[in-house]
Amino acid sequence: MPGKMVKEFLDKHRVTYESIPHSTAYTAQRTAASAHVTGKDLAKTVMVKIDERMAMAVLPAARSVDFDLLREATGEPRVTLATEEEFAGMFPECELGAMPPFGNLYGMDVYVAPELADRERIVFNAGTHSELIRLAYEDFERLVKPKVVAISFRA
Repeated sequence: MPGKMVKEFLDKHRVTYESIPHSTAYTAQRTAASAHVTGKDLAKTVMVKIDERMAMAVLPAARSVDFDLLREATGEPRVTLATEEEFAGMFPECELGAMPPFGNLYGMDVYVAPELADRERIVFNAGTHSELIRLAYEDFERLVKPKVVAISFRA
C-alpha cells in the first residue's frame, strides 16, 4: 500500500501529520492545484545522481533543480538528473514519481531548497499521485536531516 512506510515511520516517531486526498495528478503544479495547496508549500522530490549515487533534491513545486548550484553544494562535478529507469525499483511501495522526500529511509542523501526550510509546514507526495502529507517542517528536518542548500531556480 503506497504511503504506508512513511506513515508508519511518522507514527513511530509520534509526528502529527495530515493526509490530503486529491484528484490524481502527475505534475507538481497540478497536484498543488488539485489539493488546494500553494506551490510554495508543496515539495517535489527530484531524483538526481551525484557521482553515480542516487540522492533526492527537494524543492518547491514552481522551481527547478539548478544543477550548477547542486554541483557546487556537493563538491561533485558529476551531478545529473536520474532517469525513471534508474530509480523505478528503489521505491517498491510507491507509485513511480510519487515518492516522498524521505531519502533517509532508502539510504540516500536529501538536499532541500532553503525556500522550503523557511516554511512552517511542508507538503509532499505520500507515495501516490492522489494523496499528500502535510507536517511541520521542523519534524521533517528532525527525522530526515536534509542538507539545506541553494539548489533551485524559478521555472
